[in-house]
Amino acid sequence: MVITGVRAIQPPTPGSPADWRTQLGQIVVELTTDAGITGYGVGGGGAAGIHVVETVLRDLLLGEEAVEVERLHAEMCRHTVFYGRCGLVVMAISGVDLALWDLRGKAAGRSVAELLRDAWDIRRPLPTYLTVFDDAAAQAALEAGHRAIKLHVERFGDRPEVAEIERLVAETRRRLGDQAEIMVDAFARWDVDTTLRVAERIAPYEIGWLEEPLPPDDEAGYAQVVAESPVAIAGGEHEYLAAGFRRVIETGKHVVLQPDVNWCGGLTTLVEIYRMARQAGLRVCPHRGCEPYALPAIAALDPQPLAESPRRWFTCLQGAPQAQDGVIHAARGAGFGVSVDPMLFR
Repeated sequence: MVITGVRAIQPPTPGSPADWRTQLGQIVVELTTDAGITGYGVGGGGAAGIHVVETVLRDLLLGEEAVEVERLHAEMCRHTVFYGRCGLVVMAISGVDLALWDLRGKAAGRSVAELLRDAWDIRRPLPTYLTVFDDAAAQAALEAGHRAIKLHVERFGDRPEVAEIERLVAETRRRLGDQAEIMVDAFARWDVDTTLRVAERIAPYEIGWLEEPLPPDDEAGYAQVVAESPVAIAGGEHEYLAAGFRRVIETGKHVVLQPDVNWCGGLTTLVEIYRMARQAGLRVCPHRGCEPYALPAIAALDPQPLAESPRRWFTCLQGAPQAQDGVIHAARGAGFGVSVDPMLFR
């Protein structure tokens, strides 16, 4: 199955949040083959990512055997190593890698989850969690069936009043009771001192993790926080490739790893992250886990599955699995089980 075409587009994203993800833009990659099979993947990087896909990566991929996914992933990384070890280029590679996995599954007539693990438990229901901004929304999410809640506290700013965050966490715990898992996301806004003060105050409420309290490149700060915080530290949404996550593990930067499969290097990278995390005794909880490209790995590889509810503003994927009553299932159709209207590429 030889690759005959490589294209990428940036589709409309109605209702998208007004932040860097929208400004930069997600992209859809289309790979066509001489077997008449088409694979689709989602990456990032906007117009710059499209340029990388339709120049550098297309020149590399045309005429190659599509099922040699791991080799092609290594070639793409090697070909872009001087300017693409993280950021936009890896986001573009992610979309291509996912399209290659889609082709592999479609050619075999199997779901990607089945390619990763041929066992009955890939069909298991996967519990979901929802990100919310206040205790009332947390209660509504729990009543809707989500098994866990993440409180997003970016709105409290760079130097938050610790007591205000504690009040939010305490009221959320009171509303939800002892059984629900609660996490807190600071969105990389704090410093070490703030992080440790908040962690001390919220630890009595049995917090599952404190997510991205520091900027992603503050390795020394994260090492100190992980060593001193009474709450597990999570992150990795903005980390790239297996080499980046290997450094995260070696430096003790996070206890919970949160790669985004559409940005970190694709499924080939995510599979390697799961392997490294298993050896290191760390948990993996992929960013945007309810979206179709992360679900196969969660279903097949995760001993403690928990899928983050998807961004509903990326609407061009058809047939994506939907969460219901607090659980979601990986797609059972061939490949990732989703399709894209071909007219988007015309």
